[in-house]
Amino acid sequence: MHKFLLAVILFTSGCNPDSHHVIADLPDTLHEVSGTEVAPKSKLIWMINDGGNASKIYGLNRKGHIKSALKINAKNKDWEDLTSDKAGNIYIGDFGNNTNKRKNLRILKINANSLKGSKNVDVEHISFKYPNQKKFPPKKKNMYFDCEAFFHFNDSLYIFTKSRVKHHYGTTHLYKIPARKGDHIAELIGTFDSCKDMSCWVTSADISSSGKRVALLTQKSFFIFTNFTSDHFLDGTFKQYDFKGGSQKESICFKDENTVYITDERAHGDGGNLYAYKLE
Repeated sequence: MHKFLLAVILFTSGCNPDSHHVIADLPDTLHEVSGTEVAPKSKLIWMINDGGNASKIYGLNRKGHIKSALKINAKNKDWEDLTSDKAGNIYIGDFGNNTNKRKNLRILKINANSLKGSKNVDVEHISFKYPNQKKFPPKKKNMYFDCEAFFHFNDSLYIFTKSRVKHHYGTTHLYKIPARKGDHIAELIGTFDSCKDMSCWVTSADISSSGKRVALLTQKSFFIFTNFTSDHFLDGTFKQYDFKGGSQKESICFKDENTVYITDERAHGDGGNLYAYKLE
């Protein structure tokens, strides 16, 4: 396990305003997007809403128009992120855990064939627990078990936690579980610290199709990791890209090796957009 200190961060301050732009104003149905994914074998951009919304996954075109809305046969307890594998199967991270009380953390697997027009979609359940959580909830100083971010890589799912600990909000722990049906105990892989305030919460993650770039999203910036070995993603070098606006950024995915899509929630007349950011 390796922990980065702010003193050694490879830092790129600010994005050039011309390096990103709004792709689409998302429909009102997707006012609270928490996960976005570009899956192999699909021409659509797939999105979900946060917990408390309908148990549906939406497929949009590049103009932000909904072309598919599939009902998932599982409750939207707290859906927080999307990922996919090379076969085109999509995974929903139902692991939001604001109070650190949940014992039913799970990931829902959608078969790629179900994305082609099925109205009601059955899913496989991948359940897991953290090996170092002993109390539900733990003491405030140990509330590191919320989660809004994950991705699929080499037959495993990699989960990045969201800290609820004061003065340590930017701490994320990386865990690994098998990408298969069953009950699993997550394996702790590493830790990363971005900063201390709430704007540093990790809200989404993705890996490029080549497996050579990893993206982590926070409210104020996103990080691109490269030059890592195996699945020790957080031990690589990275660049930080700061946002100009203060909207609530909730999801990130790679469009291609050099571009990421990002969405933000619609609130107070701001946000609710799909953005594309070019990487350096």
